[in-house]
Amino acid sequence: MKFETLAIRLRMKQTGEKEHSSPIFPTSSFTFDSSEEMRAAFSEEIEANIYSRYSNPSVSEFENKMAALEGTETALATASGMSSIFTVFACHLKQGDHILLSQAVFGSTIKLFENFFSKWGIQYDLIRGTEITQWQVAVKSNTKMVYLETPSNPALEIYDLANFGSFCKNHGLLYVVDNCFATPYLQNPILFGADLVVHSATKYIDGQGRILGGVIAGNNEVIAPLIPFMRNAGPTLSPFNAWLLSKSLETLAVRMDRHCENAAKLATFLNDKTEVKYVNYPFLESHPGFDVARLQMKAGGGIVAFELKGGMVAGKKLIDHIQMMSISPNLGDTRTIITHPASSTHSKLTLTQREAVGITDGLIRISAGLEHIDDILEDLELGLSAK
Repeated sequence: MKFETLAIRLRMKQTGEKEHSSPIFPTSSFTFDSSEEMRAAFSEEIEANIYSRYSNPSVSEFENKMAALEGTETALATASGMSSIFTVFACHLKQGDHILLSQAVFGSTIKLFENFFSKWGIQYDLIRGTEITQWQVAVKSNTKMVYLETPSNPALEIYDLANFGSFCKNHGLLYVVDNCFATPYLQNPILFGADLVVHSATKYIDGQGRILGGVIAGNNEVIAPLIPFMRNAGPTLSPFNAWLLSKSLETLAVRMDRHCENAAKLATFLNDKTEVKYVNYPFLESHPGFDVARLQMKAGGGIVAFELKGGMVAGKKLIDHIQMMSISPNLGDTRTIITHPASSTHSKLTLTQREAVGITDGLIRISAGLEHIDDILEDLELGLSAK
């Protein structure tokens, strides 16, 4: 089946009620017909739902869909994107291990290492740049993992997934990719050698700014070490949120088509503005990662980043004069969102860290929504022309 069909038709087994839409299972636990059945379930001799911290039909449906769409054997759903990221690190790294992180990853991911994993004896290096040579010189004898996101947040750097796949394979490194900005509709890192793919399902997977959720997708061997942690630590997705996310996947393809269409027009519009120093959008020919993006992505995504010539003052003036766009740290919503990363999503990074990944004081990130593009451009023009 094609992506759009899988996202709609893949579902849990129909119950005796013959429902057309999958039901929600808002229950904390499940019952058994006998003590023997309960014993067999706990000893994992049979597959059975025991407790919703372990498994739940609503959560399982969402996990099965995400695995199918990412092209992996299995997937785990978590309570948020950051809980997915934490789970991967906590289960695949131990004291004395070393990890290579892109300096362009989400700020909270870096904070995990600055504030937690480093004091637990896990070493890390933040690598600036998208060229393999910059990463090769940082590999140590105890390096165990490479972690990156592409396109990156918020500067939209593009990493060559195939090159990094070969690099990780040659060095025996676990290869983890945050695929949040692209979604499985636009990009499948597993096809390029990734071992694990993570998502903040809060963003485009939900697509309507309603709930939190996370996903870890991979093959059985690399997912297996995560399952005991999930069951015992409990970063579990709720049945209600899983049900919503599963339903949201049914419209992911059509939503992403519109997000990408609006973002591309927005990028072209900004590219011609004298107030703008530069525009970052993966499918703009001026983007340094344009050729790679065209090879590994179906379209350029729904995010546009640009630098205003007037820096911080111009950025604040723009944001304070728009009328329709939402001022919010979130993204991937039906509503167009404008963000000033240096003072919000990446404010916990130092000035040096921000500037190293292109997050200047005048950088603006726009998550193109599903409104009519004329209204988005009119609102942006209002902000740009503010005196």
